[in-house]
This record gives sequence, C-alpha cells and structure tokens, in this order.
Amino acid sequence: MPTHLLTMLPAFLAYFLVALALLAVFLLVYVNITPYHEFELIRAGNLAAAISLGGALLGFAMPVANVIAHSDTLLDLASWGGIAGAIQILAYLVSRVALPQLNDDIPAGKTAPAVFLAVLSVSVGLINAACMTY
Repeated sequence: MPTHLLTMLPAFLAYFLVALALLAVFLLVYVNITPYHEFELIRAGNLAAAISLGGALLGFAMPVANVIAHSDTLLDLASWGGIAGAIQILAYLVSRVALPQLNDDIPAGKTAPAVFLAVLSVSVGLINAACMTY
C-alpha cells in the first residue's frame, strides 16, 4: 500500500466514523419525530415506510457527503451535518402540512404519499448539499 494512503487512513476513518454517527443521530431523531414506527412497519413489509425513510436518509446523506468533500475539519462536518438534519426534519414537517393524512397514510402502506415525501426529502437534500459548497 502506498505511503500516502496510509497517512490519509486516519483522516478517512475519522470522517467516516463522524458521518456514521451523524447518520445514526439523524435516524434516531427522525424516527422519534414521526408518529409511526418505521422499523416495525418495514419489518412487517410496509413499502411506504421504507420509501419515506429511505428518502429521508438519502436527503440527509447527500449534504453530509458534500460537506465531507469540502470541509477542512471534523467540526465543520459535525456542524453542517446538524444543519442538514434540521433541514430534513423541517422538510418532513412541511410535508405533513401539504399532506395532512400523511401520518395515517404511511402506516396504511399508501405508497403515493411515501414517494412524494421521499422525493421531497431527496430534492431538499440535493439543494441543501449544493448550498453547502464553500
């Protein structure tokens, strides 16, 4: 293995572990904000829950990945990751206003609202990622 790869390995591991921690914290917050239990629904085969949660995770992961590519410190990553998570939570709350029955539709397995929520989350995440290029 080339020497420069070995010297960069600690930085890679640090950024990767912080990103995984951010993802875990986001997931924990997100599933506690929604009134339904995504993991139980997904285990039961509820495609709507999988679609909506998957979109939220992608919407969060895109800005985090962008920050990793452009940040100078782990503090930058953690700070912008927190902002990305807050924006994704806001996107979910806005979707509840746009689709008042969303909290009943996802547990009922209705995929149309789940797809809308996933696309909204990914779209917001993409815009969020673009705004975090500095």
